[in-house]
Amino acid sequence: MHALITAVKAFAHDDDGITAIEYGLIAATMVGLVATVFGLLGPALTNAFTDIASKIHT
Repeated sequence: MHALITAVKAFAHDDDGITAIEYGLIAATMVGLVATVFGLLGPALTNAFTDIASKIHT
């Protein structure tokens, strides 16, 4: 248990942890933006791919 507390304290004082958190927040924001864009463009993309698929079959 003492080793865990020591590791957590070392992580809290490490500046690299802050950088990792910042990169994590940036990545989460980008995932949210991409998901939103695909959500908004989803119906248009579905129609486009359906149209392409129907043209390939004929």
